[in-house]
Amino acid sequence: MLSWMPFPFTGAFAFDAGSVARNWKRLHAGDAEPIPGDDAALRAWARFHNGAFQEAFESGLNLGPVGVTLANKACCVYANYLEPSEKNRLALFLEAAERARNQAAMEPLNPAAWYWQAYALGRYSQGISVAKALAEGLGQRIRAALEMTIELQPLHADAHVALGAFHAEVIDKVGPLIGRMTYGARKDVGLAMYRKALALNPNSAMAKLEYARGLIMLEGNPDNPAATRLYQQAASIEPMDAKEMLDRDLALAELKD
Repeated sequence: MLSWMPFPFTGAFAFDAGSVARNWKRLHAGDAEPIPGDDAALRAWARFHNGAFQEAFESGLNLGPVGVTLANKACCVYANYLEPSEKNRLALFLEAAERARNQAAMEPLNPAAWYWQAYALGRYSQGISVAKALAEGLGQRIRAALEMTIELQPLHADAHVALGAFHAEVIDKVGPLIGRMTYGARKDVGLAMYRKALALNPNSAMAKLEYARGLIMLEGNPDNPAATRLYQQAASIEPMDAKEMLDRDLALAELKD
């Protein structure tokens, strides 16, 4: 396995099993993931929250079935934010999607299995072009997996964000008429998903960032003032862990463009 690029702010966070357990609700406000019941899993999650994504990924795999969600989250976060090679990014997303698909087959009531399948396929679709992905039938798989996630765990804020992004991406690429008739994508539903995500997790830089991008796609205005406010809010959030720091920095970069 190739070595992954390191988190650029090594040492910014110093979670251990105890501090992860104490802060679990805040750290997992986005995915509503249940807290693990043993220290080995908590130590593995601490590696993720500290930004040691490859170590977290490998630890998750070594934990067996209870570590698959951690492995998939570490893999997808690393691929999305830090992997410089597009070829490697796409391969990592496909691998995560396949692991999550197998996890869902074994644990059909586990919302994380459906969510990481959808997330990985969604990012893969963006990499190969959303239009191509829709033609290959990935759009329906993504939407179905996200809807299953929310059905199983209505408090999964990140799934609401991703479903909002699905509606926005489809409408942006094929237009509102074809989007609605062929893929069931609707502007009002997309915006409602973003709003619900922020109601569930109001401190999420990622939700604000994606909501801003969705507004720009759905409104067709890159200078949308509401989107700018969301970028500003995302950029001002004090990050709790490594992923939140990466989201915060993306928002800062959007404001500089």
